[in-house]
Amino acid sequence: MITLYSAATPNGHKVSIALEELGLPYQLEVLDLASGVQKKPAFLAINPNGRIPAIVDHEAGDFAIFESGACLIYLAEKTGRLMPGDAKGRSLVMQWLMFQMGGIGPMMGQANVFFRYFPEKIPAVIDRYQGETKRLFRVLDERLKDHEFLAGDYSIADIANWAWVRTHRWSGVEIGDLPHLRRWRDAIRARPAVAKGIEMPPSKIDLGRDGDEAAKRFSEEARKMVELGKDLHQTGKTP
Repeated sequence: MITLYSAATPNGHKVSIALEELGLPYQLEVLDLASGVQKKPAFLAINPNGRIPAIVDHEAGDFAIFESGACLIYLAEKTGRLMPGDAKGRSLVMQWLMFQMGGIGPMMGQANVFFRYFPEKIPAVIDRYQGETKRLFRVLDERLKDHEFLAGDYSIADIANWAWVRTHRWSGVEIGDLPHLRRWRDAIRARPAVAKGIEMPPSKIDLGRDGDEAAKRFSEEARKMVELGKDLHQTGKTP
């Protein structure tokens, strides 16, 4: 049995999708990030960085793994699935996984902060992160022009990138001009395990919509978290 500590974010859904795809039994513990519970000592003992997701493998002596990419690699290696066993195949998956970890995730995350949450709208900063996100999307689109999936067969690299790409509208970036990326997005969305994984837990809002009250409340909560993080960084305090 595995315990997944998570919330309805792209990084959290990467791991729940993988668990569903692999058919591993798991228990979901949803953390209320707005309350700061992820910074409490009990969770910091599992993830010293105080972020989600994290998993605990109870079959391996309650071994804890944090960082979403590390969780995906651990699960793939534990089961021998969603990542090839040969050196070249494994490297290819790792390359596209790192592409998400070092590029797609950080750029979309910053686009979200400055486009949706930051109290001051700074056009040059928003343009910077949205523009870099779109550039990275073009890299994916070019790769997918001649490949069904990113690294050979469907793998943790697809799961990691897809969990973020599917939320592109929330970052203010459109993909109508990227047909190969859209084809891949839709194909992965149709997988039953993916459909179940993105409901573990379900999002409070539809990330493809704007303007409704739920989206406004979500943005307000996220803005408070951004400001809380700034205050903690300045004071050195932990909630």
